[in-house]
Amino acid sequence: MKQVNMHEAKTHLSALVEEAVNGDPFIIAKSGKPQVVVYPYSANSEPPRRTGFMPDLIVPEDFNTMMADEIAQMFYGEAYENPS
Repeated sequence: MKQVNMHEAKTHLSALVEEAVNGDPFIIAKSGKPQVVVYPYSANSEPPRRTGFMPDLIVPEDFNTMMADEIAQMFYGEAYENPS
């Protein structure tokens, strides 16, 4: 894969992009260190599926309020009574 420096990429961006579109992706480097890869955009490809921590996890309906009484008792002590 061709590597070009930042100045060359700015100077010849149109030609480099045209090459990438025609199947020749390239790397843009800064001070000789690769920074980005330029390759053609494909509108037909769908983004990669994100891998979740727990993909089959079902969140309960009362998730935001579950254990609220127990948490309140930890803060306010045994004297806490649920107002509902």
